[in-house]
Amino acid sequence: MCLDIDDTLVDFSAAGRRALAAVLGRADLWPLWDQITDRHVALVVAGELDYASMHRRRTRCFLGELGVVADDEEIARFEAERKDLLRRSMCLFDDVLPCLDWLRAAGVQLAAVTNASGAHQRAKLAGLGLARFFDHVAIAGEIGVAKPDPVMFHSVCARLGCDPAEAAHVGDKLQTDAVGARDAGLAGVWLDRHDSGAEVPEGVHVISGLDDLPQLLVSEFARIGVPAQR
Repeated sequence: MCLDIDDTLVDFSAAGRRALAAVLGRADLWPLWDQITDRHVALVVAGELDYASMHRRRTRCFLGELGVVADDEEIARFEAERKDLLRRSMCLFDDVLPCLDWLRAAGVQLAAVTNASGAHQRAKLAGLGLARFFDHVAIAGEIGVAKPDPVMFHSVCARLGCDPAEAAHVGDKLQTDAVGARDAGLAGVWLDRHDSGAEVPEGVHVISGLDDLPQLLVSEFARIGVPAQR
């Protein structure tokens, strides 16, 4: 079983919004920040930037969009304050620990699969008490490809010693996580926490919370390749 981290296990966007709003004194700029972040993370995955440089360039670009010309020291202060607020605001969704406990009790191997920074994500998993659950943590920047590239999913399956048809991947992004996994031969499960009502492509499973995952796996285990609880 593969699981995305941010906004699947960790309520990252809410924490990010709170941190950004606290630094800026306004709460309407998260969509711009998120869009600029996605563009810069793509450069990291492509090998054109390391994460430390990406953070500086992302913040410089973001502030520039607001008409603010900041020097290196000002950017460093902005990032330090934002990251401190973000770290203190981070928390798990309520359904995460019961689901992971169930999966472990069922004997399911688990991998965390993320397109974000390896050091940052490993520290996050450890700090929130999640590291003990995972047999493997797959980082896009370390592999050289990112979800939804099939290579990302196949490399995880290879590390877990299973065929893609014997694995499932759960994530909050319909295309990046669920459709990407489906196209790579895994069972793709979209975690639609907000019941968005979006049209779901054929072959994609949908759950509204991780508390729905055990029932899905029990009812679909023959197709997904995940065993029922022993």
